[in-house]
Amino acid sequence: MLSGPVSRDCPCGSGQRYSACCGPYVGDGLAAPTAEALMRSRYTAYALGVDNHVFRTWHPSTRPADTTPDPSIRWVGLEVLDVTDGGTDDEEGFVTYRARWATPPPDNQRGELGERSHFVRRAGRWVYLGPT
Repeated sequence: MLSGPVSRDCPCGSGQRYSACCGPYVGDGLAAPTAEALMRSRYTAYALGVDNHVFRTWHPSTRPADTTPDPSIRWVGLEVLDVTDGGTDDEEGFVTYRARWATPPPDNQRGELGERSHFVRRAGRWVYLGPT
């Protein structure tokens, strides 16, 4: 598990440093202010192998028993395609994204995962409900 050095670019592709972007949510457990910020932090948690963030930000009604990221997959890029609602005053929101992945040698496979994710507020915090 990597907490993310402050000088490292954030894996979510925002162009910001990890410490100023997803670090407070992934590493410190602070609540993300928007559905998009939560989605980006969840991608970052997968990229860094931080299971506890993935677990605590997944709605309990849809969360699988095991949320451990697959260590054989490296997440190598994120593109946010669309955001509908999910702002600071909303109760639900949707984020459509495309995430690129790769596997190490000798397989050297590459692929993309795309999803329109549904987020809701639970006890004042954004959580991932599932795909739509």
